[in-house]
Amino acid sequence: MGGAMIDLFRPFAIGGLEMPNRFVRSATTSAYADERGVVRPEMVRRYEELARGKIGLIVKGHLYVDRKGKAHAGMAGASDDAHVPGLAQITAAVHREGGRIVAQINHGGCEAEAGERMGPSDFRTTTWSARAMDGGEIRDVIRAFGEAARRCRDAGFDGVQIHAAHGYLVSQFLSKLVNRRTDEWGGSLTDRMRLLREIYLEMRARLGDHVPIAVKLNCDDFSPDGFTVAEATAVAGELSRLGVDLIEVSGGGLGEEARLRTRARADDPALAEASFAGHCARIREATGSTPLALVDGLTSLTGIQAVVDQGLADLVSLSRPFIREPDLVSKLAAGQPEATCTRCDGCFDTFGVVMLRCVLDEPL
Repeated sequence: MGGAMIDLFRPFAIGGLEMPNRFVRSATTSAYADERGVVRPEMVRRYEELARGKIGLIVKGHLYVDRKGKAHAGMAGASDDAHVPGLAQITAAVHREGGRIVAQINHGGCEAEAGERMGPSDFRTTTWSARAMDGGEIRDVIRAFGEAARRCRDAGFDGVQIHAAHGYLVSQFLSKLVNRRTDEWGGSLTDRMRLLREIYLEMRARLGDHVPIAVKLNCDDFSPDGFTVAEATAVAGELSRLGVDLIEVSGGGLGEEARLRTRARADDPALAEASFAGHCARIREATGSTPLALVDGLTSLTGIQAVVDQGLADLVSLSRPFIREPDLVSKLAAGQPEATCTRCDGCFDTFGVVMLRCVLDEPL
């Protein structure tokens, strides 16, 4: 790893999509959709502002593929053709500003907002519960991801990202803590990753080879008994073999214990900002030439540069810094040394939903 300093502000391509630079706005959820899951004008304006800030690639906050998988109030959907016109307003606004945008699609599983929550296995704790899905329901979810991906393409998105992190349904299937099945969808890692693999293949069949498909993947659930970095490395290697165009490395899932997050850090002080740098280096070894993006913790140009120069990732993903400064890329290019985001988490409401505005500058 390592070598000459890489110019972060030069173009980079994933699949057939050329980005103007190596900065990614990581998917950031919001509550700017109506009760039908249709986006409201405020959401369109926010994404237009992000595109005007010259971010290389914007990932739209997660869209539910099935109403039963809606994760929270105000979440936008891609589960019905009626959702397409509103989503098309977002892509049109981004493209008018010269931006690139992909849609993150998701199913909440046992993290769904209401109703009969379902997941890989019957499971109950003090904070969440689920009933086990049957084989037909699993196949329905796979089809729902494929149909949602098609709608996103029809709405003008430049690609689609599968949300396989942060304790939502695909992440639940990957976790041996949550997935206790003994059929073809559970047990070995090969079977626990089957849902993710089948979703990707379903989407690829519908979208063709020319539309980029990305995956957001945990490097670690940070649970004593959950998805581990060794497993993440194996899954990332399989995704690379299948032809996924981009893997975004993140972390944290059901059963997470904050004290365990330190195990993902790198020993190199130059990488101290990047929460998952140590784990990302291991994943990189298994993914070959497949582009990687790394998210969480990065705020300074020096820290961002170190991640790319040392070869941990090709792209850097940020979320909260772009809430306060949607024009951060332009500012960094002009010499600003770091984001002004203080990571105070004031952009989250009481339900944990990011509101896409900074409480320091624009009180909620």
